[in-house]
Amino acid sequence: MFRARSLLPWIRSTLKTTQKLQADTSKFVGRRLEFLERTYPTLSGQDYRGMATGGEASKEQSPKQANRLISSKSPYLLQHAYNPVDWYPWSEEAFEKARSENKLIFLSVGYSTCHWCHVMEHESFESSETAAIMNKYFVNIKVDREERPDIDKVYMQFLLMSKGSGGWPMSVWLTPDLAPLVAGTYFPPKSRYGMPSFGAVLESIAEKWRTDKESLMQAGSTLLSALQKNQNASAVAEAAFEPGSAEAKLSEAINVHKQRFDQTHGGFGSEPKFPEVPRLNFLFHGYLVTKDVDVLDMVLQTLDHIGRGGINDHIFGGFARYATTKDWQNVHFEKMLYDQGQLMAAFANAYKLTRSETFLGYADKIYQYLLKDLRHPLGGFYAGEDADSLPTHEDTVKVEGAFYAWTWDEIQAAFKGHATRFGDMSPERAFEIYAYHYGLKPPGNVPAYSDPHGHLTGKNILIVRGSDEETCSNFNLQAEELEKLLDTANDVLHVLRDKRPRPHLDTKIICAWNGLVLSGLSKLANCGTAKREQYMQAAKELLDFLRKEMYDPERKQLIRSCYGVAVGDAILEKNESHIDGFLDDYAFLIKGLLDYYKASLDLSALRWAKELQETQDKLFWDDLNGAYFFSQQNAPNVIVRLKEDHDGAEPCGNSVSARNLTLLSHYYDEEAYLERAGKLLNFFADVSPFGHALPEMLSALLLYENGLDLVAVVGPDSPDTERFVEICRKFYIPGMIILHVDPLHPDEACNQRVQKKFKMVNGKTTVYICHDRVCRMPVTDPAQLEENLMANFFTERV
Repeated sequence: MFRARSLLPWIRSTLKTTQKLQADTSKFVGRRLEFLERTYPTLSGQDYRGMATGGEASKEQSPKQANRLISSKSPYLLQHAYNPVDWYPWSEEAFEKARSENKLIFLSVGYSTCHWCHVMEHESFESSETAAIMNKYFVNIKVDREERPDIDKVYMQFLLMSKGSGGWPMSVWLTPDLAPLVAGTYFPPKSRYGMPSFGAVLESIAEKWRTDKESLMQAGSTLLSALQKNQNASAVAEAAFEPGSAEAKLSEAINVHKQRFDQTHGGFGSEPKFPEVPRLNFLFHGYLVTKDVDVLDMVLQTLDHIGRGGINDHIFGGFARYATTKDWQNVHFEKMLYDQGQLMAAFANAYKLTRSETFLGYADKIYQYLLKDLRHPLGGFYAGEDADSLPTHEDTVKVEGAFYAWTWDEIQAAFKGHATRFGDMSPERAFEIYAYHYGLKPPGNVPAYSDPHGHLTGKNILIVRGSDEETCSNFNLQAEELEKLLDTANDVLHVLRDKRPRPHLDTKIICAWNGLVLSGLSKLANCGTAKREQYMQAAKELLDFLRKEMYDPERKQLIRSCYGVAVGDAILEKNESHIDGFLDDYAFLIKGLLDYYKASLDLSALRWAKELQETQDKLFWDDLNGAYFFSQQNAPNVIVRLKEDHDGAEPCGNSVSARNLTLLSHYYDEEAYLERAGKLLNFFADVSPFGHALPEMLSALLLYENGLDLVAVVGPDSPDTERFVEICRKFYIPGMIILHVDPLHPDEACNQRVQKKFKMVNGKTTVYICHDRVCRMPVTDPAQLEENLMANFFTERV
């Protein structure tokens, strides 16, 4: 969500002007999404057919003819390139057509792995009858929300303000001046339960535009002015943070999270359940500040349930976007890159606090999934994989979960067909143990209420309702025997599954999300395991990719996205007119660079972070009121610049920036960074409850107010120095910065004050740990250093 101090009264006033329009369109604008959700089960059996990824062509459009989207690079736009709809990309050509022909714009926003986007495409956009209405009355524009989040966020804000909730596909009708008039999400092809058909909605809006254009233009102009006025909202002076504010906000946030915590299944609230990693990051930090073990238990239990749940791809690795049941069993199967990067970091942090190999295993399987299924050969990572796929190569209708779910007989046959893989254990016994461990049932284990389409009838989703210990006890196994059996069985099923038709792969490479993966890889590398060099190699190749392919060194600006073709294919494409990076691209990549520096002590990464921060400040900072806008000033055809004030599936750019600025101020000993962080935090100080809406920003506020932990490792570049650094990296310390003070190369230091202050003791590599510029006694013994850190930053509670 975004700042809406001055906007809400204007919205309410302006919506009164458009109430007649809403009535004329069968009141579809005012219908709540909850009502729409109740109609979804009626769509059972009406699955979308394959588009760009193959499938049966619609009888209404054979042979197909390409529209303007065929020249796009976006996988989502290319999925619609053969619709009979006269689609335009977001472009001046489309806007000029709307102005010259005095037509409304129909804006459809989605993304290529969105299930309901596929459904609406098949039902409406592939229909020549519906397309004829759209082409006659509207200028139709398609936008990939991942490619143009600035457009998506502006009109999603209108949808949220007018209806109270939103989602994708997002459907918005705009004036030729781009002011929103009417918004919704999915519309059915035929009227259901009093909901108008999409065709009826189109006809009604077109008729209203023809007969009462002046009132609509006035309403649009008023709303546009309100949206633009809101971008000048200032901070609320009375809410500004004072010394001690962080402690009060922390207490408030912990109480809210305790009230919403699901004691049985982990997570917060009821279904649908998202991982909400920014919330978990905050709770880790909150535990270290308060030492309240209940806070730590909330985050560890949540990660444990996520790891054991159906949301986890137990067979190979990676996590689905969200669970549709409160116990994390049934899920929406799309796998998004931003979730993988964040969860990899969260599980790595859980390992650092507990040394639980289980958490480390979940993080490592994400790494394996990323490298095999989402990686471009040059080092970047693709956006994600779809939830839907063809059940077999002979099928033409895609269904959700077809790639991931299994029948009882399929798994049983796989065990029998690979009996030799299980050594001395019979395939029957191996299957019995496997079925018990993952909750498999002959008729399937998916609750019918969570599967309205019936796609998963008779199917099983792997979920661990017990534990390794329970399975071992039940079958008289040693832990090593169970681990070997599960690894073998999952490998067998993985090979068989790879022969199925794969879900659609969105080969878009997004700068911001790759920044999150850079953080995840760096944090995983810092766990001090035998695979550190592998993780670091992947991180380095990713960093090199981002610098070479997603950065313009002449302008010193980031590029939002580039495009691959497939896993293993080195082709890389870019838009003819590239899309500049947005706030999240800078904030997330700077965070990734700071985490990578901690993992590598590569000063070039730290310097690039500083350079990007300077560019971010120039492009997005609000000099008048503080905080960062999401989009650049004077961005063409963006009607308003917004400031996001909510940490959701991803943290918002301002939350991450508050942390980045605080860390950079200490790395470079520059007070200006800290001053900017203070102005940013105060701009959002009136958000309530602060730590629930902005948990990642509250974590940054704790660092800003309580100070950081500086680790100065003084010594030449040597194995001894590296050993000390590795010890420090192994612990979860959210405010830790590491500086290598090399006496042999003093001019290379980024912080000259630290370089000059700290010296080696008795010619030995020496570590100084300081909090808020107050230092403990220097340490020259690695064992003593680890003992000190264990006492302060480790817990045996799992």
